[in-house]
Amino acid sequence: MTDLGHVLLTNAGVVTGLMVFVWTVSLLVRDVSIVDIAWGSGFVLIGWTTFFVTSSAGPTRWELLVLVTIWGLRLAGYLAWRNIGQPEDKRYARMRQRWGPSFPLISLLTVFGLQAVIMWTVSLPIQLGIAQSFESFNGLHAIGLAAWTVGMFFESVGDWQLARFKHHSNEENAVLDRGLWRYTRHPNYFGDFCVWWGHFIVAIAGGANWWTIIGPVVMSVLLMYVSGVTLLERDLKTRKPEYQAYVERTNTFFPWFPKQNL
Repeated sequence: MTDLGHVLLTNAGVVTGLMVFVWTVSLLVRDVSIVDIAWGSGFVLIGWTTFFVTSSAGPTRWELLVLVTIWGLRLAGYLAWRNIGQPEDKRYARMRQRWGPSFPLISLLTVFGLQAVIMWTVSLPIQLGIAQSFESFNGLHAIGLAAWTVGMFFESVGDWQLARFKHHSNEENAVLDRGLWRYTRHPNYFGDFCVWWGHFIVAIAGGANWWTIIGPVVMSVLLMYVSGVTLLERDLKTRKPEYQAYVERTNTFFPWFPKQNL
């Protein structure tokens, strides 16, 4: 029988080590933005660590490992392509200016440390899903995979459409309202939401504990109310005069047809 305490503690140590390493690199390159690249990679590391320290036999073991690896590497690769060579994210630049000499320690605790805790918590379905995989393939596996597939489509296509729009747009304050962005103001965040609920459904289909629902719930709250939609919308409404009209006709998060002008 798998010792779940050992799995959870091992992954806590792995995540802590990863974030301390990335924090050290951020001090050398003076750029905290690299933590975003480590985000997706960290979940992949958790998945593979769990796989190697456990020996469950059900199909969820492989299914979750493949799903989280595809998701994490795509996200890390996209953020590396987008961020490398660019100035430090303005959120972290403001923190650096505010805290001065204390910034290295502050960033370790409030950026890298916090993300380590969140990563470990959100990944609970991955950890226990791989460790407690004993049920054979069933309908819940298919539902989880379908949710994950929808999520990957919205997240990857949304990111691609936004990158292409920024590359071809000549106007800095232009608003993207085509493609998936016509139906939701945040298709990439909605995609992330679906991916993590998909992970959870696959995990419980294989035999994982129901309380791992903590993972997708935390991710959903972050995406919709804390660090995702809320922060980004506040910034966009300030910088882009046309964004308010876009808000009035387009759903915030869950996709739906745009409202028609009366």
